[in-house]
Amino acid sequence: MTSLPAFCHWLEAHGSSCMEAAGFLTGVVNVWLVTRQNIWSWPIGVANALFYMVVFARTGLYSDTGLQVVYFVLSLYGWWHWWRGGPTTDSLPVTRTSRPLALRLSFIGVATWLLLWTITARIPGAALPHIDSALVAASLIAQWMMTRKLAENWLVWIVVDVLYVGVFINRQLPLTAVLYAVFFALAVLGHVQWRRSWRESQQRRLPA
Repeated sequence: MTSLPAFCHWLEAHGSSCMEAAGFLTGVVNVWLVTRQNIWSWPIGVANALFYMVVFARTGLYSDTGLQVVYFVLSLYGWWHWWRGGPTTDSLPVTRTSRPLALRLSFIGVATWLLLWTITARIPGAALPHIDSALVAASLIAQWMMTRKLAENWLVWIVVDVLYVGVFINRQLPLTAVLYAVFFALAVLGHVQWRRSWRESQQRRLPA
């Protein structure tokens, strides 16, 4: 049986690492559980954020490193918020994003992008600061929407995941590129399942 250190050396020889592999595994489990509205997605998300803090810091994706810190905090918040709603998925129902809220989130996203771009462009060794900061801003918005069970979070993730695949290929993170391709498929699944959940909750509210 191959030992863990030997497996890590093999991954490093093929352009990856054990830290990236751990991020891959926890990332897939995390998002799959979110599509199922399972509250245990959040503690796994906490672990995933810790793994990717290290991975992104090593590759110069500093906006993404900072993003993982925020993911860590938002995962703790999402865990608390979903649990406050109740231990079952129906206790905190899926809702739709109102137009005023969508406009506010868009404004916050653009402002965050410009701020991060300005900051990270000045950091020596920063990789793709304009794209990286835009994807980070969109990811923050999508993650917050997820904590509030807003169905449209998956539409944001679909766009973000497609673009991230290209970024991670560029930064020679093959496992992470594959991970975000899997995230894309899970985001499509999550969109379908959460929309179905929203429709079912609306039907239950209709008078008999």
